[in-house]
Amino acid sequence: MFPALIALDWGTTSLRAYLLDEAGQVLERRAEAAGVMQVTRQELPAAFHRAVAGWPALPALASGMVGSSVGWVEAPYAEAPAGAAEVARALRPVPGVALHIVPGVVQRGEAPNVMRGEETQILGALRLRPDLAARSLMLLPGTHSKWVRVEDGRIARFDTFMTGELFAVLREHSILGRAGGAAPSEAETLAAFDRGVAAARGRGHAAPLLFTARSLVLTGGLPAGLALDYLSGLLIGEELACASPGGETLLLIGDPALCARYRRALAAFGVADAPVLDAAEATTAGLWHIAQLHRETAP
Repeated sequence: MFPALIALDWGTTSLRAYLLDEAGQVLERRAEAAGVMQVTRQELPAAFHRAVAGWPALPALASGMVGSSVGWVEAPYAEAPAGAAEVARALRPVPGVALHIVPGVVQRGEAPNVMRGEETQILGALRLRPDLAARSLMLLPGTHSKWVRVEDGRIARFDTFMTGELFAVLREHSILGRAGGAAPSEAETLAAFDRGVAAARGRGHAAPLLFTARSLVLTGGLPAGLALDYLSGLLIGEELACASPGGETLLLIGDPALCARYRRALAAFGVADAPVLDAAEATTAGLWHIAQLHRETAP
């Protein structure tokens, strides 16, 4: 198969480039630490050319924070509810380069919400799993976890949970991240994680329990080396308690290791065997689909 599209997943910390063939399959992939928060705006064009060096001169499509106010060119959000057609119509061209940027999606209201990059993964997931288009719930765990309700093949509404960022802040900048201790076994870390999930589920929220990640260690109820796994369970457990999954078809999209933790926590909430789609697979499928729609509707 011949190369047909350059697909870019361009976030805050990294740039991932994929050379796709005429069927949307990955021929080659590259990655570098050239996210929009890692280099200056003036350095982004050079990062793009490095990422695609030696590849054929093809149309390129990028999603993620590269289209944000701190990115290369700001791509105004598509309004929710939004599907692939609305997103494809709102692509933003980058002057002087054969590159378009996916716009992201905004949800208006008293508590507005936005996403950049996740919309591409969701649209890719729907391309790979058309059975989920009528009505489903998609969970994209990460720094800012997204819970997205899909209706009639469109992103209908969504919530954002800063679970990953809260964990990182507490680990790096609070007393909860200073427990130390010997390296535990995998079975021990999972048991500590399960304990945190159960505590958050039983209480309904984790805020009054956060300090127990330290007090349990101080009183001998938890080995110091397991404090962070317990804290992870508390935060993910609270996210699930707030999101209240159940009764809807659920798909996880993300890093397989992180999704495995969420699947474990979901099982404690009565949601068993939720399927997982790798984020890279969803991204490339989404970028390919959006590119095809854009080409079909371009004047």
